[in-house]
Amino acid sequence: MSTPPLSSLFKLLHELLGPDLIDLSYNFDTPIATVYAGSVVRALALLRDHKKCQFRQLIDITVVDYPEHTQRFEVIYNMLSHKNNTRLRIKIRTDSTTPFNSVTGVFACANWYEREIWDLFGIPFADHPDLRRILTDYDFSGHPLRKDFPLSGFSQVAYETEQQRVVYEPVKLDQNYRSFDFLSPWEGLLQKPSSLSNPDKTNDPMTHD
Repeated sequence: MSTPPLSSLFKLLHELLGPDLIDLSYNFDTPIATVYAGSVVRALALLRDHKKCQFRQLIDITVVDYPEHTQRFEVIYNMLSHKNNTRLRIKIRTDSTTPFNSVTGVFACANWYEREIWDLFGIPFADHPDLRRILTDYDFSGHPLRKDFPLSGFSQVAYETEQQRVVYEPVKLDQNYRSFDFLSPWEGLLQKPSSLSNPDKTNDPMTHD
């Protein structure tokens, strides 16, 4: 099965997406189409149903976080056309407060992908049938895959014996700072301790008569 040349696919994407298209590029021979957030449902439906495209599989949805940008999140839809042996990425840019439409009506598999994105990044999806946390606990505070989220988190879980249940409590770091010498284990093996390089001969049994 042959793969259509990028030039013909680019021309087709320009014709299909029209005013919904912001930018068109490619990376490692994979076309990347950036569209407006409000147009993502229409764009994915067109690419799925058009006879020359037939991108009928949504492989996954992922997110890249750029905290320094006003629209800090890039939501990326990875699509595959088995008919044309072609991959395609659809990108949209959004912030953490403006919801945009769920694509579950176009691809049912997007349900859990969007729940993961809401859980880990805090991006809201309008018209999602069941937008709940999916990987963290329902009482979890924050969204752990944001780049401004601390590695230690804001809370920790512990078992409360009096209540006989697991409760959330503020993070308690017993050791806030550790001194690292940045020495690799292999370099450490090559260096002899001072006690071995200058042994005390008075304690050496081989020195006694």
